[in-house]
Amino acid sequence: MNSDIGKKIKELRTQNNLTLNDLSEKTNLSTGYLSQLERGLTSIAIDTLSNIGEALGVTLSYFLTEPKNKDNFILRSYERQVLEVENNKIIQFQLTNDMDNKNLLPRIFEILPSSNNEKINLYPHAGEEFVYVLEGILTLLINDKSYELFPGDSAHYNSNLYHNWANNTNKTVKILTVHTPNLFKK
Repeated sequence: MNSDIGKKIKELRTQNNLTLNDLSEKTNLSTGYLSQLERGLTSIAIDTLSNIGEALGVTLSYFLTEPKNKDNFILRSYERQVLEVENNKIIQFQLTNDMDNKNLLPRIFEILPSSNNEKINLYPHAGEEFVYVLEGILTLLINDKSYELFPGDSAHYNSNLYHNWANNTNKTVKILTVHTPNLFKK
């Protein structure tokens, strides 16, 4: 995936008649890092990719492609693709090649830092949710209560309760979730 992203960055950069130095100045990233990125030799954080996209005049979703091997029941870490980016703050990653035909919906979410005073809308929907915190401190909001979950903590609740998640820290939060029913099931 990193090599695909790197190729897209280089393609956009050259289409915009930008040198590596130009892009470096626009993004505050070193030319060495950008060069390695374009050649697929290094990884990139979602917020950094978003900044590069902004400098090149595209949204984050431009860099994201459909998964390979849809018939395969194994999804390798390097094949994992982004499903959706919400408001440039929450990134959803698929964890299965066969989301259309399964009852469970497993995903990884990366929740970028946000302000404590941002309004978080709570919403209910059918089913159940399981959340496991991989990195960072997740704020879980259920009805009128707020819970802080730390790495290794989990929560399992009925989705018909008004709920949502937030990241009120200055570091990215990474969570593993499993939802039922699967919203993508055909």
